[in-house]
Amino acid sequence: MSRNSARPEDNPGGPTVTVIVPVHDTRRYLERSLGSVFAQTLDPDRIEIIAVDDGSTDGSAAWLDEAAATHPRLTVVHQPASGGAGRPRNAGLDRATGDYVFFLDSDDHLGPEALDRLTRMAEEHGSDIVYGRIVGTDGRAAPVDLRTTSPRVSVFDSPVYWSLAAYKLFRRSFVERHHLRFVEGRLLAEDLPFGITALLRAGTVSVLADYDCYYLHGRADDSNASRQDMDWPAYLAYIDTVLAGLAAEVPPGPDRDKLMVRHFHGEILMPFAAPYLARDEAGRRAMREAARPLVDRYLTDRVSAALPPGLRLRAHCLRAGLDTELTDVVRADSAPGAEAPGRPHLDNGRAYAAYPHFRDPDHPLPDALYDLTDRIAVRQRLTELQWVGGVLHLHGTATLRATGPIGADRVELVLHRSGAHLRVPASHGPDDTWHAALDPATAAHGTPLADGIWGLKIAVGAAGLRREAWLVPEGGAPVTDTTPRVVSHGPEGPTVAALFLSSPHGHLHLDLDHDGARRPLGTDLRGEAACTRAGRATVAARVTLPGCPADAGLQFVLRDATRCVALRTTVERGAGDRYRARSRLRSGPPGTWRVALRLTAGGLHRELPVRSADGRGPLTLTVPATEG
Repeated sequence: MSRNSARPEDNPGGPTVTVIVPVHDTRRYLERSLGSVFAQTLDPDRIEIIAVDDGSTDGSAAWLDEAAATHPRLTVVHQPASGGAGRPRNAGLDRATGDYVFFLDSDDHLGPEALDRLTRMAEEHGSDIVYGRIVGTDGRAAPVDLRTTSPRVSVFDSPVYWSLAAYKLFRRSFVERHHLRFVEGRLLAEDLPFGITALLRAGTVSVLADYDCYYLHGRADDSNASRQDMDWPAYLAYIDTVLAGLAAEVPPGPDRDKLMVRHFHGEILMPFAAPYLARDEAGRRAMREAARPLVDRYLTDRVSAALPPGLRLRAHCLRAGLDTELTDVVRADSAPGAEAPGRPHLDNGRAYAAYPHFRDPDHPLPDALYDLTDRIAVRQRLTELQWVGGVLHLHGTATLRATGPIGADRVELVLHRSGAHLRVPASHGPDDTWHAALDPATAAHGTPLADGIWGLKIAVGAAGLRREAWLVPEGGAPVTDTTPRVVSHGPEGPTVAALFLSSPHGHLHLDLDHDGARRPLGTDLRGEAACTRAGRATVAARVTLPGCPADAGLQFVLRDATRCVALRTTVERGAGDRYRARSRLRSGPPGTWRVALRLTAGGLHRELPVRSADGRGPLTLTVPATEG
């Protein structure tokens, strides 16, 4: 039995995965959501679907019943409206029989291969939880950008804790062993206790990042639960109980602080934005009083330092009772029409966010609350790269940015290899544009670059600040010209250069490969060979050799187990570095020969194997023995 169809011993013959879908007035999305489950590439007999209608009034219940009549793996449960997704999810869990459970919201959808890939990863690695890559769409952002597939991650040293929502794969026996259930009757954050406990108690948490598994949709009418207004003091009191549970699981210290940073971002300070400004003073006071115990209890110096200035200022003002300052900070980035703070204040190599009351003697707030020096990053786009002769020309835009644009007053191309760092000047133009010319023959302080793989970064400086970032093509587009090419390499003669993007992050690299072990030339080399009974033979081939010097030599070579015969070869050079080579033999040496094309360019010597015209195998020439 293949790994794909392997069944855990505790559930022979049962479904592999149960997909649980809570439904409440989402009729317009059901065909997309449930349809994505019906269309999974995993064997339908291995999928159990439980849709729980939670008192819908828009026709969702009738649609589900009709769908169940034509999809035998779909079970529909009807129950009165409960005020949130917790109770319908729990109802689904109580009826699930799959080895794994996956929670799908009824306005989202799955990639076609999601369940197959997720369950295979769980079975291969014994995972209790598997995260699939999440894609935000229709104006809704993914909570976390999962870029690296990993069979086992730590909750404290990976981004998984930033996504505590239910949409992931869980081993059902793990869920039942730990009595995991969702909080019922809550519209928002009902999945927090479930997600936190599951992550902290899981034996193995895996990440599948090389496939778009879950599509998280925004709603045009802003009716997603995460966008609703509510009784925020009651919500914060609920969050207090949730975090008390977290504190009981993780003792004070660096690990707890790493997790609390996520909760200051996501729950404690999230209401202190437009919802806060929308309330009168009594409502704002109630929100502050509900949040202050959380800040007092969990805001350590480590947590504060890890927060961006806007949240750091909010937390400080809440703890210090600075109500006016808090309102001014919230209004700066959350009032109608407000934008993120503009250009930061720059002073002596430090950068400070442009929030209200910076160095205001009437409102003394420490500079450290505004400091965002460590958050400054390069925002760059690589818009064009092209070989001209043996020189690589790169064009792009680059600037330093934090809460607002900082700009750039100098730009350099930086090459990294095995601890070596080389800088190549770049010209800096208007609108943050730049251009650099990288010549492998002179890039190392006027001498050739060493053979090997070089990573390419862009370095940007402004006002005493300097940052580097990997070069990534615009929009993550692939590098179109990855064909190995011959380039000048100083007194040693030519070498072979090729561009490529690293996986999975897509960083631009340059590979200089004089020996040909990594980047073979002439991969499109195709030829034909024929021989008469009299031993007269012809060999012809075509090949593209980008950058090949005009004085380079090309010569056919015949080889067998013990012999090597060089042929007189005629070469024609065409447009686009295309070459055509021909040889004629009046009386070739008898035997069966493999055909190669020998390239000689200064100190560069390569023997390129010729493949048959259809590319299916090596080109051979059979010369019969003649009677003598």
